[in-house]
Amino acid sequence: MAPRYYALGDSMSIDDYAGGPGLGAASLLADDLGIELMLLARDGATSDDVLRKQVGQVAGRPALVTLTMGGNDLLTAIIESPEKVPAAIEAIAANYDATLVSLAATGARIVVSTVYDPTDGSGDLAWAGLPDVEGGLGLLESLNAEIRKAAARHGAAVADLHAAFLGHGAQAGDITTAEPRPANRELWLCGAIEPNAWGAEAIRDTWRAALRS
Repeated sequence: MAPRYYALGDSMSIDDYAGGPGLGAASLLADDLGIELMLLARDGATSDDVLRKQVGQVAGRPALVTLTMGGNDLLTAIIESPEKVPAAIEAIAANYDATLVSLAATGARIVVSTVYDPTDGSGDLAWAGLPDVEGGLGLLESLNAEIRKAAARHGAAVADLHAAFLGHGAQAGDITTAEPRPANRELWLCGAIEPNAWGAEAIRDTWRAALRS
C-alpha cells in the first residue's frame, strides 16, 4: 500500500479558495511528496469538528498528518462575544492535546500550523464587520503559543503560518476579494480569511520547511 498523508483541519488545507481541485495546500504538498492524500479537512471546521469527526477517520499507520485548526473557533467566539475568546483558547488547547494524543499513536510524522493574522498586525477587524477585541493580537499570540506547546508535548513539528503570512494580508491589498489568483502575488488571502492560490503555495512551503526541521 502506498504511504498515506492525511490533511486534517479547516479551509487553510483545502482546494476551494485556491482555484479548484489540486490547488490547495494539502494537494500541493501531496504532489510534491508523491504521496496519497486523504483530505479530511473541511471548510468552517472547528477544533471540535476535527477531534470528533476527522481524527476517527485516520486509518492504519499514515506517513504524514498535517493539522490546521483553531482559527474558526476564535472567529466564532469574536462574533458571539469577545469576552468568550479566552475560554475559546482554553478549549482549543484541550482539543489540540486530545487530537495529538490520537495522531501520535499512529506513528505518523505530524505538522501543526499556527493561525495567521489577516490584519497584518493592526488588529483592525472593521473590514469584516467584526467588533474590536481588547488585546486581540495578544489573544491570537496566546492561541499560537498553546499550539506550539501542544506540539512540543506530543513531538509534532510546527509550521509557523503566522510568521509566514505577515505582510501578505490587509497590508498587501484587498483581502475581501474572491479572486483565487490575483495579479498581486504578495496578496495571499481572499474572502477575508481564506488562502488564495499564492497563500496555498505559502502554506505548502511552510509545511515543507517544518518537515525539514
